[in-house]
Amino acid sequence: MKTPGAEDLAGVFKALSDPNRLAILQLIREHCGTGRRLSPEDEGRNVSAIAKEFDLSLSTVSHHLKELKHAGLIRCVKRGQWVFCSVNEKALEAIRTFAGVR
Repeated sequence: MKTPGAEDLAGVFKALSDPNRLAILQLIREHCGTGRRLSPEDEGRNVSAIAKEFDLSLSTVSHHLKELKHAGLIRCVKRGQWVFCSVNEKALEAIRTFAGVR
């Protein structure tokens, strides 16, 4: 992720303005982490497992994940029939920098 400008950050904050997307990102942050090799057995990492944590349809969760991905907050990787999500740490670092948090 390049150094974010005002438009990039506006897109990030717009994506995070939805309470469901914020909760989904938090779940991914807590349970999915970053950088590890993923397998279907990694509970909480694939889209279906994420959807089970919310009182939302799978298609609604998929939409929220698409918005988070479009904002650069998460990465999604398809492996066979599974789609796995992980946090884009560079995006979180850009938010920390903007907020002056270290």
